[in-house]
Amino acid sequence: MNRIDVHQHVIPPDYAQALRAHGVTAPGGRALPEWSPEAARASMARAGIASAVLSVSTPGTTFLAEPAQAAALARSVNDYTAALAQAEPGRFGFFATLAMPDVTAAADEARRALDDLRADGVVLLGNAAGTYLGEDGQDDLFRVLDRRSAVAFVHPADLPAPAVPGVAPFAADFLLDTTRAAYLLVRNGIRRRYPNIRFVLAHAGGFVPYAAHRMALAIFNDTGRSPLDILDDFAGFYFDTALSASAAALPSLLAFAEPGHVLYGSDWPFAPEPAVHYFNAGLDTFPGCDDSTRRNIQRDNAIALFPRFGATAPAPEPPLLARARTSLRRKLFRSVARAIARR
Repeated sequence: MNRIDVHQHVIPPDYAQALRAHGVTAPGGRALPEWSPEAARASMARAGIASAVLSVSTPGTTFLAEPAQAAALARSVNDYTAALAQAEPGRFGFFATLAMPDVTAAADEARRALDDLRADGVVLLGNAAGTYLGEDGQDDLFRVLDRRSAVAFVHPADLPAPAVPGVAPFAADFLLDTTRAAYLLVRNGIRRRYPNIRFVLAHAGGFVPYAAHRMALAIFNDTGRSPLDILDDFAGFYFDTALSASAAALPSLLAFAEPGHVLYGSDWPFAPEPAVHYFNAGLDTFPGCDDSTRRNIQRDNAIALFPRFGATAPAPEPPLLARARTSLRRKLFRSVARAIARR
């Protein structure tokens, strides 16, 4: 019961109302789920999550064409989530929403959220209305984040292209969106110019751990930079395990990421609770992880980024309860795997 979840979403009432008023009912191809603080607390208890850093998912504020309205909605979302975090500081933190692609408004809100609201970082979409994170012209925002050694959580968005019939955006497009943003952050030198920003890539970095060597050669051909330096930039991202703690994905992620750079993520409530438990079981039973590695992923690596959560460490479970919980997770993992195999 001690996980720190860096990828859990919040859907404030005013934000949900604004989405529905503009016809946004299935962001990323999934129906907008119900959310409340009470439901979040209950789900966290069932999933063994002690603390969660909350963030708004795609589409952020990009569904609003008027920049002033987008900036106002970002402020409203951040005020709501800050109040939740301040009321339960050991349980909740938050990544501030920024009204990208308006860089000036985003930089202003980042200052307010980080300095006044005590946000734990900011959430940045891979692309905001077709403008990719890492493109030219975003230095004003990166300077604000770098001066504060901010954590920047990079979450995918719908690709700036028509969806392919039969391919839900969250299933495949999201992974490409994150990878494109990471590529530009490395290719355009942002990782080097702003070394104090701790970028966290959602969903194990999309394709980054698996295609980094290929991308490094492409960037070398384009810029002449050392491929080894490029690989260091890619490996220096942080990565969360949301929907990615599988026996296929974890070996590549752990082999590629710098030590201490893999963090636990659930993606609740957009990932339904059975999916959260399935991937929790995958992490708990993965033979390539010893107890120390598992503890680092599920808690200690996050404390290095968010030390305030370390002051509220929960009491350890009694050994008998811990063994029973592990047994139940193994059974759950096997039953879900059999159910998927039968489909």
